[in-house]
Amino acid sequence: MMRKWEVIGEGLCGGSWSFPFLEWLKLDPLGQQKKSKKCMDKMFGVWGDLIKQRRMENGSDDVINHGDFLDFMMANGFSDVQMLYMLLEMLPAGAGTLIATSEWAMAELLKNKEAMAKLREELEGEMNSNSIKESNLSKLPYLNACIKETLRLHPPIAFLPHSANSTCEVMNYTIPKNSLVMVNLWAMGHDPTIWDDPLSFMPERFLNSNLEFKGQHFEFLPFGGGRRMCPGLPYAHRQLQLILASLICYFKWSLPNDGQIDMDEKYAVPLQMKKPLLLIPSRRC
Repeated sequence: MMRKWEVIGEGLCGGSWSFPFLEWLKLDPLGQQKKSKKCMDKMFGVWGDLIKQRRMENGSDDVINHGDFLDFMMANGFSDVQMLYMLLEMLPAGAGTLIATSEWAMAELLKNKEAMAKLREELEGEMNSNSIKESNLSKLPYLNACIKETLRLHPPIAFLPHSANSTCEVMNYTIPKNSLVMVNLWAMGHDPTIWDDPLSFMPERFLNSNLEFKGQHFEFLPFGGGRRMCPGLPYAHRQLQLILASLICYFKWSLPNDGQIDMDEKYAVPLQMKKPLLLIPSRRC
């Protein structure tokens, strides 16, 4: 499923999304749109069968209540198409961004030994047992700063698409109705007029700062803003905290053959490392 989502993400980064005139010309020079549609059709086919089976179960005399998200959507009158797109947002899209952000965070921490040491010291000082508890997460400011700094440097979505629902003027530019506006989150996070030393991984910039990613600070919008901001923000943030804390707290990490980390980016949805991060874990005592 994740491989199919990667192909879909590559398709979203080209074609009519980036160049609307291609939609009129029906051009797909790299074949990305065709591959993307093929993968999406396969996923929708599998999920569609599950939805059909669940509707048959719910329509029988012996109704099985699974108590899951699919039952919830059906009970609230979601159509099959609505459920398919909700599953698309929750499963591959949600998991893909978590994986990519966790990978970027580990890469940055391994390249910045001082930041890694500070994070490990904070985790060891706060963890009173062998388990990481959700109640501990609010007491880990450096962990949260590391996550924010990773999202600044490597936003999951480099270009945030929005559609103008009416003709408007922004900074003396006229934006026609129904135009696709791409907000360059990557450029915002690397803007030297906003951030000191923007290319460096410096979690300290977020310590003792009220800068958040909840859509209120327009220089930092990794999850978007307004009514269309990412609905999975609370879940994603909590999962990133737990994943990163677990990886650093329980394991030591090293590169195979003392190799180097390639920080080149692959333009896709989500923004990925061009060469996947390969690490060797060893259990900490």
